[in-house]
Amino acid sequence: MAPEHRSFAPHPTRRTLLTAGAATAGAVLVGSAGTPATAAGKTRPTVINLPNGFRPEGITIGGGPYAYLGSLGDGSILRADLRTGEGSVISAGPGTPSVGLKLDHRGRLFVAGRGQGARVVDARSGRILASYVLTTATPTFANDVFLTSRTAWFTDSYQPALYALPLGRRGELPDADEVVTLALSGAWSQVPGEVVNANGITGTPDGSALLVVQSGVGGLHRVNPRTGVTELVDLGDAAPLTNGDGLLLTGRTLYVVQNRQNAIDVFRLAADGRSGVFRRRITDPLFDVPTTVAAYQGRLYLPNARFTTTPTPETTYDVISVPHDLRAGVISMSA
Repeated sequence: MAPEHRSFAPHPTRRTLLTAGAATAGAVLVGSAGTPATAAGKTRPTVINLPNGFRPEGITIGGGPYAYLGSLGDGSILRADLRTGEGSVISAGPGTPSVGLKLDHRGRLFVAGRGQGARVVDARSGRILASYVLTTATPTFANDVFLTSRTAWFTDSYQPALYALPLGRRGELPDADEVVTLALSGAWSQVPGEVVNANGITGTPDGSALLVVQSGVGGLHRVNPRTGVTELVDLGDAAPLTNGDGLLLTGRTLYVVQNRQNAIDVFRLAADGRSGVFRRRITDPLFDVPTTVAAYQGRLYLPNARFTTTPTPETTYDVISVPHDLRAGVISMSA
């Protein structure tokens, strides 16, 4: 059955849930708040309220005005309409976390499942199309995803490796035993134990390599996708990317979310990704440990994971949107 959608007027408070029912009990509704975000007479909310207790981490946006978010709680996938803020859970979670996720042009969500590997979900029906054990090594933490035309790449925050799901010519999903492990070497120095190492992942502007942020030490690595050899990206005098989380590349502009700093650092990269120049820092008083970022029609969308707040079934969560006009310098914004 298709999920039910309803509309609500903006609520005066920032994180008030506008919902009916629980995340696993059918349609869960999200509400909007904030100011107009377009100049053509239409409004887009700058704050999208999520269901209480949802615990968002990953976000992805396709060609249409819909964001998909995964829950660190039960792993449910929620779809929100960016024009109105309304939405619903499209796939009830398996009871284990959903971390990073990406949507491909075939309407499939590739979801990192922390210690449970990865799964692929149909964004229309919510049906699980495939599940994968990425590694038998322990501990393991499948954290983020990056898609190319022929590969789905996953980071592991606890192991010095990336995992690849090779896709067929027409996007066919691989069998469960076709997962490829790419060991990281070169400049990569793994911090042992359950410490967040590899986190956000994307590609270089010219598509020749991968970029992976190593959260605990704040380094950005360029990774050879054939050999796993890494080299540190020269970012000049920029501060270390400590707590670096989600990465977003648009053209040669790289956005790096630094979750506990409540900030996004913006860089202009060389085409091959070997160097970059710091452009500005984006902050916002509404940020509350944002983890990842996606873009749609001139705005960046970030889920507030609120890692410094003890999660309860009543804890409020939201998505914050900010403009990404690169003509500005270092800025702090709230609309």
